[in-house]
Amino acid sequence: MTDQTPQVRLERAKEASRATAALTSDDKARVLEAIAVALQEAAPRIIEANGRDIERGRADGIGESLIDRLRLDEKRVAALAAAVREVASLPDPVGRVVGGHRMPNGVALEQVRVPFGVVGAIYEARPNVTVDIAALALRSGNAVVLRGGTAARESNTVLVEVMRGAIERAGLTAEAIQTVDDFGRDGAKALMHGRGFIDVLIPRGSAGLIEAVVTESTVPVIETGAGNVHIVLDETAPDEWARDIVVNAKVQRPSVCNAVETVLVHRQAAPRLVPLVASALQSEGVAIHGDDVVAGLMSNVIPATEEDWATEYLSLDIAMKVVDSLDEALDHIRRYSTGHTESIITTDSRNAERFLAEVDSAVVMVNASTRFTDGGEFGFGAEVGISTQKLHARGPMGLAELTSTKWLARGSGQTRG
Repeated sequence: MTDQTPQVRLERAKEASRATAALTSDDKARVLEAIAVALQEAAPRIIEANGRDIERGRADGIGESLIDRLRLDEKRVAALAAAVREVASLPDPVGRVVGGHRMPNGVALEQVRVPFGVVGAIYEARPNVTVDIAALALRSGNAVVLRGGTAARESNTVLVEVMRGAIERAGLTAEAIQTVDDFGRDGAKALMHGRGFIDVLIPRGSAGLIEAVVTESTVPVIETGAGNVHIVLDETAPDEWARDIVVNAKVQRPSVCNAVETVLVHRQAAPRLVPLVASALQSEGVAIHGDDVVAGLMSNVIPATEEDWATEYLSLDIAMKVVDSLDEALDHIRRYSTGHTESIITTDSRNAERFLAEVDSAVVMVNASTRFTDGGEFGFGAEVGISTQKLHARGPMGLAELTSTKWLARGSGQTRG
């Protein structure tokens, strides 16, 4: 890919989108299988390139949470290939009838799903996103243009080369997968201003990156948001559920957006649950930023500040606060949540249903770890991102969210009077 301008690549993606839209479901599955095989075969090369990214990242001091997101090892490459195969096995959304009816004059109407055309993605330090978005875009009949950032430059270069070669061998033009990484910020700018070429743009990354894309873009954007995620431990929360769910939600993978960042504990349950949950977290190396009540029930608690309640740590840190009631917990979430995921641990069905009804986030849970907010866990095979907006797509985005609709009208000579 030696083109001299990012505009050329956007134009080629637009042209290629006609070919991807014309693929049958079997064609798309075959193309994705070729990608999965190619990823497995190229694993040593991918891991070697990723090692150079990690080495550079450590030298630049980007932090362990980003290093974790950046890392590709043999297991993660195999997981990428498996995710591609899972996407290939999912029902094709294109052509699915959403609705329809017959007009009084006899004209038959159908609303069907169709590809967007060209999907753009801007993200950082997430080489897995390179594969996930490409696979989902192709399965939904779209071409894709990627901007993966400098932190994963070596990894993404190899991944794109591998996927382009695979789809070309499978009979689809390689131009259906494009990258503008080598143009740096000019590539990102071209994506954000690519009206007429980019049909939808999806940012994934830090709050700053997402805000910049939303603010600057002149193309439609599906906003994915940061995850200041909450778990509420209600008065009736069982000990084991409270401990196990909070520890899982924080510790399993702290660097991702569905990891819990704040735990709100009902005052009546605080003497029982704070020592139990906090000690379990501390035994896993988690630093607790707590209010005065939490500090009075546990040792080695960092005094929480106003900033802690608004922080997405993405690390082994957690904020913990004691609240007087479910009302106060809901008020806290309304003030500080980013609208990603919230969960309540309770055996009180009325409180559970109230929480589900009143919390205005993309995913709201009862008695489950927030780590389940994930396209793969939801059965989407992979995900484009987790949308925290309210238009078109909300929550984990899969194949259907990468399609639009059009109306088909079939008449027999009708005219409008």
